[in-house]
Amino acid sequence: MDLSISQMMQLQRELYELHKDKWSPLEPEFGRDSILYMVEEVGEVIAVLKKKGHEAILEDPAVRQAFLSEMADVLMYYHDVLLRFHVTPEEISLAYADKHGYDMQRDYEREYKEQYNG
Repeated sequence: MDLSISQMMQLQRELYELHKDKWSPLEPEFGRDSILYMVEEVGEVIAVLKKKGHEAILEDPAVRQAFLSEMADVLMYYHDVLLRFHVTPEEISLAYADKHGYDMQRDYEREYKEQYNG
């Protein structure tokens, strides 16, 4: 299975519909909260890594599943943020591709030297 951005956003819409009477509306004013929840989930990913280590994520099926579950939560909140700000799959795909193209041409070493050694 290889889910597309459109499919992930649709799955998130379906989850929202199931809980819409308990969850805040998919509107921009609630986007900040979704970002905070997403960062909290990143913290849970970090906790798995910190407590179990990178080797366990690669070698222990139970640890790997815990890691993937937390990463899935991050993606779910990520798509929740996109939905709350009414971002389309096409918009984020274009932004991602544009950013990738820009980053492919960057000289990170030079930029960091200029930024931090001014």
